[in-house]
Amino acid sequence: MTGSKSSKNKRRSNGIINATAPARAEIIAVLEKSARPLQRKDIIAALSVASDDSREILRRRLRAMVRDGQLIKTRRNAFGLPARMDLVRGRITAHRDGFGFVIPDDGGSDLFISSREMRKVLHGDRVLAAVTGTDSKGRREGMIADVLERANDSVVGRYVEENGIALVVPDDPRINQDVMVPLKDTAGARPGQVVVARIVTGPSERQPPIGRITEILGQAGAPGMATEIAIRSHGLPFLWPDGVEAAAQACGESVPQAMLAGRKDLRNLPLVTIDGADARDFDDAVFARRQNKDWRLVVAIAEVSNYIKVGTALDAEASHRATSVYFPSRVIPMLPEALSNGLCSLKPGVDRLCLACEMTINDRGVVQRSRFVAAVMQSSARLTYRQVADYYQSGTLKHHDGQADIKRNLDDLHDLYGALRKARLARGAIDFESTEYGFQFDQRGAVTGLIPQARNDAHKLIEECMILANVEAARFLLKHNLPAPYRVHASPPEAKLDALSQFLRGQGLRVPWRDNPQPKDFEVLVEQARGRPDEHLIMAVLLRSQSLAAYQTNNEGHFGLALDAYAHFTSPIRRYPDLLVHRAIHHLLRHAKASAYPYNAQIMAELCARCSHNSRRAEEAERNVIDRLKCAYLETRIGEEFEGMVSGVTSFGLFVALDYGRINGLVHVTGLPDDYYHFDPVSYRMTGERRGQVFQLADRVRVKVAAVNIDEQKIDFELVTSK
Repeated sequence: MTGSKSSKNKRRSNGIINATAPARAEIIAVLEKSARPLQRKDIIAALSVASDDSREILRRRLRAMVRDGQLIKTRRNAFGLPARMDLVRGRITAHRDGFGFVIPDDGGSDLFISSREMRKVLHGDRVLAAVTGTDSKGRREGMIADVLERANDSVVGRYVEENGIALVVPDDPRINQDVMVPLKDTAGARPGQVVVARIVTGPSERQPPIGRITEILGQAGAPGMATEIAIRSHGLPFLWPDGVEAAAQACGESVPQAMLAGRKDLRNLPLVTIDGADARDFDDAVFARRQNKDWRLVVAIAEVSNYIKVGTALDAEASHRATSVYFPSRVIPMLPEALSNGLCSLKPGVDRLCLACEMTINDRGVVQRSRFVAAVMQSSARLTYRQVADYYQSGTLKHHDGQADIKRNLDDLHDLYGALRKARLARGAIDFESTEYGFQFDQRGAVTGLIPQARNDAHKLIEECMILANVEAARFLLKHNLPAPYRVHASPPEAKLDALSQFLRGQGLRVPWRDNPQPKDFEVLVEQARGRPDEHLIMAVLLRSQSLAAYQTNNEGHFGLALDAYAHFTSPIRRYPDLLVHRAIHHLLRHAKASAYPYNAQIMAELCARCSHNSRRAEEAERNVIDRLKCAYLETRIGEEFEGMVSGVTSFGLFVALDYGRINGLVHVTGLPDDYYHFDPVSYRMTGERRGQVFQLADRVRVKVAAVNIDEQKIDFELVTSK
């Protein structure tokens, strides 16, 4: 009886005795050596899998690898590698005109997917695609072989009824298939309302997606609707799973004395936080002191890893979200407010755990030495960028003018910033200057105006301090060769460089590179553009020419900042990669065994891919809301006139960016002065056939707001005058 009971206790809930089976990497290695796909029995023999339980684990592992796209199961029940079968695993990115691309997981060249093949998928789906050839432009073409993962379990859009058929027209233009809804599943929605439809059946070549309405959001133009639509159309998690908020609250409101053991005490330093006026989570504090010819800089970062333990519900949700998302009137945090705005936030006058980077910096702004320490601190003041900038101009620090230690800290920070600025210029980091715009809202939440938000010296000195700490974190991790997420920004791709060079020459600018541009070359262009009437246009084009930054386990440097190593360390409250970096640093500070580190290279690579994807998703959602709000604002100004600049020229008209808010709209070619116009794609010009009138990039124009479509985020202008 005892033996029977013991045997039962060894069994897991799924009925398998604790047994081992070959890891995925071992299975892949066997298949790489084989000249043909292998059946399960062949893999069992090759890897000497003996027990029945181990064979059952192997069977399930093979099935999971097929589901994840790592393996292909043939019609003969054999398992093969996608790459050996000319199959590409990746994610669909759709174009609003119907076609799309597969972005390969392995970073290879994109695979063009025709509109016909795109009927089988929606934007964001993960697929296996077969390479079928190349098109007339030399692009690889493909067809969808299998859908590995549906990215859209629901779609947000406008409810429509046509001829007894109910449809949801997706808000996201990249989802170019309407969702059919059986009339019994409309939940009482009325035509024109914005709704959420859960997809019951995915699309196929012969049938569009079928869904049922699960939520009615309201009318498209209602205040706050832009954010509600973006949250759902981008699939942002905004509700906390059961138990997550309770777990955050259980961490308490103050730091227990027992947690201070073994930590360096920084409470005697006048560390300060400097953030925007509306910030609520303070995750970085700074202190600088001139010491002979050098500076001592302490960048103290809020401790999150102490409260978010690997494997907990809090960690699972933070990993799932990967980032906080900031909308003009709402924030979706990565962590519950009990932590993000409470226990982890570096509020003034209270004990807070932190991970600090202490640096010694010379007169040239170069770090001579650095170290990381687990510490406890108290912020001396919560300052704003405006408050600090005013102090640098007037010498008066509002609300803290009597605190000499804080003012001395700010003075030394400003002097240090001068050295860091010189170091930045010396290495050739690109310094894109642009003006962001915030929104004014009335009590109902409707947009009443746009406010320019220029960066001042306070913004820039904090940015430089954070960059230094991020660089030191990357170098510390590289030195110890621990799997960690590096923030990688590659040089611009060749295709973008060709278009950029053509644009720059058209604007009368000298292209400072021949083959491979360096960051310094872009900084030369920034300086050439500074003060020109078309400066903001040139800056926008330079920005669009850059590669997208991503998280990777392999450090490849940061092109834009002209740095050979970079990691995100300074914002663990709002970015999961920073939390991963903190865990890695703490592991090294504890001198823990390598076996105790919770991440191997494969797991870290998967986390990097998720964080990169979710970071881009958040940026797209934020941009979507900003564009909608600008449309909503101009909808109230139809018929009014504005000054602007031609920001784009196409065969169908001129794009104009208003001076007010940099709002973009279209002057259709049929709205140009009476003539036949011809488009020159080389010089980006539109020339009238009869009168010879020319419209080109950077032309000054005056336009009238003719029409606004908030759903499609389109603005039509009428030309009033041109200069």
